[in-house]
Amino acid sequence: MALSIRKIVSYVEEVRTEGGKEAGTPVTTVMVAAVLQNPWAGRGFVEDLQPEIRAYASDLGALIVKRLIAAMGGADRIEAYGKAAVVGAAGEIEHASALIHTLRFGNHYREAVEAKSYLSFTNKRGGLGTSIQVPMMHKDDEGQRSHYITGEFSISDAPLPDEIVVVLGAADAGRVHPRIGNRYLDLEAIAAEKAARQAS
Repeated sequence: MALSIRKIVSYVEEVRTEGGKEAGTPVTTVMVAAVLQNPWAGRGFVEDLQPEIRAYASDLGALIVKRLIAAMGGADRIEAYGKAAVVGAAGEIEHASALIHTLRFGNHYREAVEAKSYLSFTNKRGGLGTSIQVPMMHKDDEGQRSHYITGEFSISDAPLPDEIVVVLGAADAGRVHPRIGNRYLDLEAIAAEKAARQAS
């Protein structure tokens, strides 16, 4: 079976100023989406999704990763990453999940950028022009709050009822002007407060 992809869409955003203050270095976020025929649409309730997952997920992951890395200017420029899928009205949320929540899909991305963190995600049902959110985190350190970024865009003519939009996102840095620290600082502060209470 071959992938039936109607279109591939790329979205690029470069943030130069945030909160009225210029960024020392602009932060670039890129998202690449494949709009494809839902292989389970129109078939009623399909109990076993594995045949289509095995047929489509790996090739789909490899294709999107290749486009995304090219758009970012190389895998070494990617610091934050994430994924998303939106299924059209004739499909199930499970259909969107099936294509992105598999090692056959995600490992292409993790291996390409030598990541240690899991791929954060969203999956939902939506119609034409629905907002697509791609939550991201640092590829190597889930506790780095500076890299909790959500890319957002829409495709005016997708997904059609019998389609799925599958997306990978990347950013070359964390948010502009991050100032909330990370999880480790919180843990240290909580431990210090606890010790102070016990000592008093």
